[in-house]
Amino acid sequence: MSAVNKEYKRITTKSLVDMKSNGEKISMLTAYDYTMAKIVDGSGIDVILVGDSASNVMAGHETTLPITLDQMIYHASSVIRAIERALVVVDLPFGTYQSDPKEALRSAIRIMKESGAHAVKMEGGKEIRESIRRILNAGIPVMGHLGLTPQSIYKFGTYTVRAKEDQEADQLKEDALMLEKVGCFAIVLEKIPAKLANEVAKSVTIPVIGIGAGNGVDGQVLVTHDMLGMTHEFNPRFLRRYLDLYHSMTSAFEQYIKDVKNLDFPSDEEQY
Repeated sequence: MSAVNKEYKRITTKSLVDMKSNGEKISMLTAYDYTMAKIVDGSGIDVILVGDSASNVMAGHETTLPITLDQMIYHASSVIRAIERALVVVDLPFGTYQSDPKEALRSAIRIMKESGAHAVKMEGGKEIRESIRRILNAGIPVMGHLGLTPQSIYKFGTYTVRAKEDQEADQLKEDALMLEKVGCFAIVLEKIPAKLANEVAKSVTIPVIGIGAGNGVDGQVLVTHDMLGMTHEFNPRFLRRYLDLYHSMTSAFEQYIKDVKNLDFPSDEEQY
């Protein structure tokens, strides 16, 4: 059972560490616009991720790679204006931090200054250590991301489960310890074996948030549009759909069209 020992008026990076210490699980969902963020935040969510998954969900791209820094700042700014409680973490998009630590810092500063976000998230381990360190030295909180890293999809060639082999699992564990040591406040583990994710969560003092990483971690994250059933083509094992909005919305649209065509809308009561 998850312990809930404290009511947080505002979630901070310290709040998440306290939650792990207290045994309280961390809830995390995505948002990319003001209206959705307002609803998600009002529900009492702990963390809102302005994910580069906006590239897929909002723009219709096949991968997360095309989304730009300017577009991420736009989405993050929209979300921030809706928030009263949640910690808002923004993905640094592909190409803004991988090769040049100075570019990484400039990118992170732009997100923080122009959107008002609370932290950034970065995919990778030892290969981006210097970029993480430089951003942290500027006082910007960083959430790490290991396992399946969608920005590297063309390197992997597949979205299959990562770290099933010992060598990759050992590297992931080393990277998690490195991320903690360098100063990250949390780590996302995506699509790795549950046993490995549990080992990682126990090996570090910072929170570990899973997506397709089992229930032995410190919290869970899903893409909001997926868990609401607004998308219907994407069906990974880890996804639980809490609603079927795709069909509910389709029915509503069809009824609206019918009412307009049949002169049933607007009625006398819906006119001035």
